[in-house]
Amino acid sequence: MGDSKKRLKEFPSETQRAMGGALMLAQLGGLADHAKPFHGVGSGVFEIAERQDKNAYRLVYAVQLGAKLYVLHAFQKKSKTGISTPQPDVDLIKQRYQAAQELAQHDPGNRI
Repeated sequence: MGDSKKRLKEFPSETQRAMGGALMLAQLGGLADHAKPFHGVGSGVFEIAERQDKNAYRLVYAVQLGAKLYVLHAFQKKSKTGISTPQPDVDLIKQRYQAAQELAQHDPGNRI
C-alpha cells in the first residue's frame, strides 16, 4: 500500500530477500520466525524486523483480509532509543490498514 514497495526496494538486498521470504511464507499461511504480531492496529497485522549494519528495518503487513496479503508500511527505524515504533509510522500503518480493509471489502475476488 502506498509507497511500501518502493521503500522495500531501497533496503539492502539481504534485508529485501529476508523480508520477501517472510512475506512468501505468510502468503502460504505460515509465519516467519522473525515475524511478530503488531499490536494496536487490528487482528492479523504482523511486523518483520531485520537488522543490518547497525540499521533497523521494519515491514508491517496484514493478513486475514480475504485472500490477499497487504504490505502496509516498510521503513527504516531511525530512533536511537527504545524499541517502539515511532508514532507517525504507527499512524500511517493504521491509516493504511483501514484502506486495506475497504479494498478487501470491495474486491470481488476476496472472501471476507
